[in-house]
Amino acid sequence: MGRKKAINPTTYSKGELTGYLVGLAGQNIIYNIIATGLTFYFQSVIFIPAIACSIIFAVARVWDAINDPMMGSIVDKTRTKWGKCKPYLMFVPPVILISTILPFLNGMYAWPDETGSSVLAPLSSRILIIAWAAVSYILWGMTYTIGDIPLWGVTSLMTENQNDRAKVLSLARIFASVGVIGMAFTFIAPSFQGIFLAKGMDNAHSLRAAYILTAVILTLISTIMFEFAGLSVHERVAQHGEPHTMKENFQTMWRCRPFRQLLISGVLRSPIQLLSIVAMTLVMYYFFNNDLAGTLTNADGGFNIAIIVKVLLLFIGIMGGMLVSSGVTPGLASRIEKKKLYNVYSLFGTIPFLLIFLIYKISGGNLLSWPMTVLISVVFFVASWAQGGLNVLQSVMIADCVDYEEYNNGVRPDGVFFAGQSFITKLSAGIAALIQGGVFALVGFSGKNIAVLNDALIKGADFTTYAGGKYAAAMFFLVSVPPAIGMALSAIPTLKYAMSDAEHNRMLDELNAKRHKEKGDA
Repeated sequence: MGRKKAINPTTYSKGELTGYLVGLAGQNIIYNIIATGLTFYFQSVIFIPAIACSIIFAVARVWDAINDPMMGSIVDKTRTKWGKCKPYLMFVPPVILISTILPFLNGMYAWPDETGSSVLAPLSSRILIIAWAAVSYILWGMTYTIGDIPLWGVTSLMTENQNDRAKVLSLARIFASVGVIGMAFTFIAPSFQGIFLAKGMDNAHSLRAAYILTAVILTLISTIMFEFAGLSVHERVAQHGEPHTMKENFQTMWRCRPFRQLLISGVLRSPIQLLSIVAMTLVMYYFFNNDLAGTLTNADGGFNIAIIVKVLLLFIGIMGGMLVSSGVTPGLASRIEKKKLYNVYSLFGTIPFLLIFLIYKISGGNLLSWPMTVLISVVFFVASWAQGGLNVLQSVMIADCVDYEEYNNGVRPDGVFFAGQSFITKLSAGIAALIQGGVFALVGFSGKNIAVLNDALIKGADFTTYAGGKYAAAMFFLVSVPPAIGMALSAIPTLKYAMSDAEHNRMLDELNAKRHKEKGDA
């Protein structure tokens, strides 16, 4: 009796992996320009009221969440000579370029006058400004989805090797974190303000112009990076069976128990999105007093090294934990059952998030001293570690669910299931936007009040104590208490997760054997 021929799963090349990761980094820079920068731009640069902003973001995200499975169905039905994901990655980035710039091409809802009060645009202009904000943001979400679902879905088609797939998903999460450059958009834009001040514009309108210019430049660079993914990737996992209808795909998403558990868990974790939504506003106001250039320089024109180091520590805290965790978590998941690790991150992640607000209150609202800055940075690091680990595990476990569905029903729903990941992110952002808008409206951090605040800060007011410190307290509350509650709730659906690692390994081995037998390799 002859020996069975060894099965060597086909996988991606180093060049292909590099191109994919560069593209993913570019795509996530674009995401963060909108996810973090647009919130600040709407509320603190063109002064759209907080409730209007939160409703716009929530409605758009809920629609995106509904739209994502539809787009996933379209991807799964796509059959071309390149595959089902690659065509979108080649042709969609230029469309996203245009839709990313459009939300910034808006008018001013309000602006401070010479007396320190605020001037509202005419009613017709205000209605048009809100309408433009809503339509352009919804359009961005729809076009971004067309590129996002194939970008993540293609990871389960690039390789038949489970370890290589875990590697690409882990690296993808790390390179997605490079999208923090998009978060820096909020800080970069004011540096261009002088160009427009020199042309005679007032402070408010020149800042708006600087943000538009920065959005155009940064989005163009990011789009070029995004194109590398489409030009590089190749799909190696063959598609079996007829693609499902859209109705069948929705039924599949809900019927697949492990996927359903991840979906519910992700939605319950929605408030974690507040960290990215509020972070730039918090840093710009609390640490820079909304005057980046003035805060970073001393009276003699030199750099304020102390504040620069403190802000760097804070950013290492907010982003460093996520980056390190993205790299470490796959190794931990190879030694610890994934569902156990997922629940540990969820439950223990509640503690550092709660500590953020507690430390703020204990400090008396002053975190600018060295001990407090170091302490809050460490706590942010631990919190973001839990968040980063959950992001990696969610992607890997969704990819496992694709194998689960192929094994049990003969069809790989890559597009639909990774649309579920996008669904989680976008619905979560919508829920988080409503929470943010409600809290900001409650304390009065909204519309013309922010225009007056900005003018007061220019004239020497201190944000940490402005309005009795209630604006600052609201921001620290938002990045602490709701995320902690969400982390605790997210563990409930996955405590009895329906697929063990051993069960998935058995399924994948059988699937690979079947594929290679059909190709005549064994």
